Amino acid sequence: MKRNILLGLMLGLAAPAVAGQVQKVPAIVGIDAPELAPMGAAGVGFRSVTFVHKDQPDLEHPVATSGAVALRDRTLKVDIWYPASVGKGQGGMTYRGTLWGEPPLAPVAFTQPGLAALNAKPVGRGHPLIILSHGYSNAPAVMTWLTENLASKGYVVAAIHHVDPNPYVVAPAIRLAANYNRPVDISFVAAQLRATLGSQIDPENVALIGYSQGGYGVLTAGGASLDPAHPYVNYLTSGWLKQIARGGVGASTAKVPGVKAIVALAPAGGGENSVWGKEGLAEIKAPMLLIAGDQDPTVGYEQAAKSFFAQTVNSDRYLLTYRQAGHSIALNPAPADMRGTLWDMDWFEDPIWRQDRINAINLHFITAFLHVHLRGASEKRSYLDVPVEDSDAGTWKAPAGTRWGAYSPGGPDVTLWKGFQQRHARGMTLQHLPAAAPQKAE
Repeated sequence: MKRNILLGLMLGLAAPAVAGQVQKVPAIVGIDAPELAPMGAAGVGFRSVTFVHKDQPDLEHPVATSGAVALRDRTLKVDIWYPASVGKGQGGMTYRGTLWGEPPLAPVAFTQPGLAALNAKPVGRGHPLIILSHGYSNAPAVMTWLTENLASKGYVVAAIHHVDPNPYVVAPAIRLAANYNRPVDISFVAAQLRATLGSQIDPENVALIGYSQGGYGVLTAGGASLDPAHPYVNYLTSGWLKQIARGGVGASTAKVPGVKAIVALAPAGGGENSVWGKEGLAEIKAPMLLIAGDQDPTVGYEQAAKSFFAQTVNSDRYLLTYRQAGHSIALNPAPADMRGTLWDMDWFEDPIWRQDRINAINLHFITAFLHVHLRGASEKRSYLDVPVEDSDAGTWKAPAGTRWGAYSPGGPDVTLWKGFQQRHARGMTLQHLPAAAPQKAE
């Protein structure tokens, strides 16, 4: 994966990174955002929990002579954003982190502002639960554009701190440890959260969201089965990946039962021969939203998101494509500290698209998708079932007196995508395919 290496991310309260420079809160969108992107009405609380997954294979440290793998406890920190009662003067988290600098330079530290209130009192009951899996060696705090925004709309968002090996220094076989750990981490954390969050969530109303390596993780945990004959499956030390592949003895440990929706942004796992094989993606039954750039140099497009869209035949699915966009379509805008070199900025930003613009469009469609499938808000489907696949082809003859900046209302004779403003639905395609009809028994 393209430099998705995040080290030592911590959370705390601090002053802005650069004196005198004001940074925007990523979850708060701009005036050009489509209709469903802005924050919801709820305050946002934040807390972290830690789960320990007993006796997991330490795939990063096999015995050099034999390749044997020891079993050790795997500690997983989970950050949780949730609807909360936030009083005046509360909130204003500042997220702090460090990313690898351009080799051989030292890591680069940064801060980024948020709006959540630490340990604020939760409000409401039975909220839908969203589990987020970040990119390879990223961390949850670089996706607060999504986590804080969705929490304000009545979702409990739990983001896992996965522990990934450093691909700059480890052998390829060690790097593949993430292919095992991601779906297993997601499945384990989902079970723990369902058991421990109590009445705050509806444990039967769960969605998975993942970016890049996390996209691979949520597709696998959400139902796709790994191909036991795939070279990667047999390449990982001591056959552990084969255990969670199709027909493997541990296949169920990499699955989250009862998933209601899946969102995968720039998902990994493709290539000439998908890691799921010709059959694996067809096992996904949950509705799915895929989001990708058609010039992704990291995981690809034709053999990744576009191919996954075609293969997930038993899912009611959408594919949102940004023309000319690359892999960086799911992180916060680059904080001030990360704008000193192109390497640092490229962690966060697409070379063509404004990052805040991409995130606002993502929020618009993710909000519509989750409202439909987790809240039963069927009226939001009109934001997804666009009248023309190519956004550039949409038109709207707004009535006289309509304010500049008004949202397209959709409906008869309107092909400008619903919820977008004139001249602001450009450079995208949105495709939809229904799930295949169930086969009748003979």
